[in-house]
Amino acid sequence: MSRPDSRPLRIALVGNPNTGKTTLFNRLTGSRQKIGNYPGVTVEKKYGAWHPGGRAATLVDLPGAYSLAASSPDERVALDFLTGHLAGEARPDAVICVVDASNIVRNLFLASQVADLGLPLVIALNMSDAAEQTGIHIDAALLARHLGVPVVRTVATRGEGSGALEKAVLRAVDGRLLMAQVPWPEAVQRAVHYLADGLEKEGVAPLEPGELRRILFDQRSAVLERAGWPPEADPQPLLSAARDILSAAGLQPVPAEALLRYEHLGHVTADAVRFPEKRRRTRTERIDAVLTHRVWGLLIFALLMFLVFQSIYAWAGPVMELIEVTVAAVQERVAPWLAAWPAVQSLVVDGLVVGVGGVLVFLPQILVLFFFIALLEDTGYMARGAFLMDKMFGWCGLNGKSFVPMLSSYACAVPGILAARTIEDPRARLTTVLVSPLMSCSARLPVYTLMIGAFIEPSHGAVVAGAVLFAAHLLGLVVAVPVAWSLNRFVLRTRTQPFLLEMPPYRRPRLRDILWRLWERAREFLVRAGTVILAMTVIIWALVYFPRPPEVRERTVAALSALNDPSAVEHAVEAAYLEQSLLARAGRAVQPVFAPAGFDWKITVGVLASFPAREVIIATLGTIYGIGREVDAGSGDLRFALGRDLWTHGDRAGQPVFTVPVALAVMVFFALCLQCGATVAVMAKEANWGWAVFGFVYMTLLAWLGAVLTYQLGTRWLGG
Repeated sequence: MSRPDSRPLRIALVGNPNTGKTTLFNRLTGSRQKIGNYPGVTVEKKYGAWHPGGRAATLVDLPGAYSLAASSPDERVALDFLTGHLAGEARPDAVICVVDASNIVRNLFLASQVADLGLPLVIALNMSDAAEQTGIHIDAALLARHLGVPVVRTVATRGEGSGALEKAVLRAVDGRLLMAQVPWPEAVQRAVHYLADGLEKEGVAPLEPGELRRILFDQRSAVLERAGWPPEADPQPLLSAARDILSAAGLQPVPAEALLRYEHLGHVTADAVRFPEKRRRTRTERIDAVLTHRVWGLLIFALLMFLVFQSIYAWAGPVMELIEVTVAAVQERVAPWLAAWPAVQSLVVDGLVVGVGGVLVFLPQILVLFFFIALLEDTGYMARGAFLMDKMFGWCGLNGKSFVPMLSSYACAVPGILAARTIEDPRARLTTVLVSPLMSCSARLPVYTLMIGAFIEPSHGAVVAGAVLFAAHLLGLVVAVPVAWSLNRFVLRTRTQPFLLEMPPYRRPRLRDILWRLWERAREFLVRAGTVILAMTVIIWALVYFPRPPEVRERTVAALSALNDPSAVEHAVEAAYLEQSLLARAGRAVQPVFAPAGFDWKITVGVLASFPAREVIIATLGTIYGIGREVDAGSGDLRFALGRDLWTHGDRAGQPVFTVPVALAVMVFFALCLQCGATVAVMAKEANWGWAVFGFVYMTLLAWLGAVLTYQLGTRWLGG
């Protein structure tokens, strides 16, 4: 028979944002971590192996939350996990509540809500060193006696208190140590009983008193929905009647919980926490006087964002080029091995190898971006940047934290969308995810360079060409702001809410934590988004490659029999195959839709082929015009071929296909369209496939409308 204490433990880690909870989690679990999503939601799940006192345990890092009101997905996951109502997740054996020692009363608010759920609890009094430096002294032993649970002094960044925390958790589990609850007034107890009776009459399964208080106090409680309230019944009469009991006793239902909890916590901490008689101005406050200044703060923030932006280009660029060169070298090495099987050769070389390269090429930008995000978050500066930018974005339903993802998307929308995870408000986060791809990422630059170099600069000069390039990069931001307003007003119907932001103290970042977070993000991107990107690349390859009837090659080779250039003949054969491929047939079928924008079937095929990555249009056009897939945006041969291409049928027969209005329309379409399989895959991961499809559809329609308007107005003002 096994000993009673041999069962593996399940320990939950909870706390407010910016309390050092994740740092403590990393310290306790080290490299024994796993990341996923909770069943049915997009909230991140993080857990790791821990061995307190040599006993096996799983430590679960719950999303940071200020309360268990369950008004956001993060809070709902935390509440459902702690109550044992999350699908596939067992109720924890104990909870470690990480508390910022400098804000102990406010942080204990969450701990007192957890105490309502009847779980053994341990208080980790984190960042105690910072509190002591400001003159705050906490008697942990006395506070533990008042609360009825262990209180452990910790400094997660240095690993202080880890051993004491292990012993405290085992003591709390074995002794079922529960935190002293708020002495609820008789009116609250009567209201809870009234709710319980009303729910029983509706056939709702019995709930714990703590869950009933959540229904009573929270304006929109997820507990009621999860408990199985009949969808056809209106819960409002029952809730109003229960809250009237509070009103009759002189308690306002909305602020009642906060007032009663803080009053209780004030009594509990009165003699255990000693504050300095004369409050000193902290180092954080002195720094904030400059960094949050309405003039100097904005200038410093702009300079820092410029540094981040440039670094994504400068640092990631050489590595991305190295990856591209490596992919090309692998293609050259692998191709001869499979020459006997042309279809397999093309699948491996143009499908799988290109697909893998298309995944890996994003890693440098992701790592550089998240290095800076982790650095800014760990130092505490990210909150200051959000504060400075909030007024600029607040009117359209976004908040200050949307700025960094949108700015980052100028380099690449993939890391930009991933950066939106720093936004707590789920609707603001979703809006940011949906508009960030509108920023003109680096993948659009080859298209701009080709069109401007071939049709704008030769006729209008370098100054106009530069202005057009600047306008192309600015277009996405100009469009994104009204789009965000429209999404919040008509689609998400987000109510304007005050932007509540905690300013954490400035801290020295730990390189180990930053590197670990970079590894997590890289692994997550490769495993999740990477598989989808690779699959999309192979699908597009198949549409370009098939069908491949032998007579196409025979006919093309016969027509060029007098040409003594095998390479040119092979390019012509590939162009002939592409012209009758499934993708080309789709291009011809779709071309009438793009006719109002001035696109012929070749441009349309380029648009369709560019779904995995916008820059694919360069190689596609190179193949169509018989120049080869190895061309780049600066290719003189490609520019010459585009300039001499003529319409062969219809009202425009004999006229140039490419004109200045057509070139501008192509640029506008690529500036606004979501032609990036990687971005769609990451959007699906961060939101869901429904929102990813919505983003693709609305941006495609927006791009089509922009291209049509550009071509029609450009033709009228500039001529054909």
